[in-house]
Amino acid sequence: MATTTVLQEELRHKHDELVGRLARARSIILRPEQTRRGCPPIDQFNAGTSRHLHAVDEALLPAISAHVENGSALVHEYLPTARHLEVLLFHVKAHEYGSTWETTHAWPTLWGEVEEALIDQEVKEDELVSRLAEEASDDVLVLVAERLAVAERRAPSRPHPHLPHTGLSGKVVRRVARPVDAIWDAVEGRSVGGPKPLPHKEPGLFWQYLLGDPRFPDDPAGETRHNEPGDR
Repeated sequence: MATTTVLQEELRHKHDELVGRLARARSIILRPEQTRRGCPPIDQFNAGTSRHLHAVDEALLPAISAHVENGSALVHEYLPTARHLEVLLFHVKAHEYGSTWETTHAWPTLWGEVEEALIDQEVKEDELVSRLAEEASDDVLVLVAERLAVAERRAPSRPHPHLPHTGLSGKVVRRVARPVDAIWDAVEGRSVGGPKPLPHKEPGLFWQYLLGDPRFPDDPAGETRHNEPGDR
């Protein structure tokens, strides 16, 4: 199905992006004087991967549970893979900021584990999407792809491996974690970036009325509104 390809390609494109971020992050040679200062490529890889994992929890897993036979069991089998990657992301941040608990781990070893976990994560996601494509309608696949994009824009920027991932409790955790993560990112000066915001829609007639700025399709004034001398 065309829609199946769209959803699968969306996830593959996302993982290609994460692999690129991982390559940039692991190419950084951290020096002792950089300890506790953060490193943008590492922060951005961590944040981007965390957001993606949260988006999968938000958009893909509920669809698997609802539309795939034995979907709840598939979700249960998937979660350890995601949690393992989240734990490693937690270690990456701790390692980056000079935690004394990380002194026995070398960067090359840690990056190698992250790379393997990221590959396993992609394999698991592809399996879930393949099952969803076999049993769900095209409309469901399109909706999941859209929800993934929206969920990533409002996802927390840090991993939370030991908190709920699914159900109502998972939704509540993500809603609470997002602003808390943003506060700590600001405090620590982390360069976490983020997905581009969705374009703003033109205000409807009701809001145009409230704003005192009505716009009509055939109104020539609308074409010159931004070119009036008073607007310069």
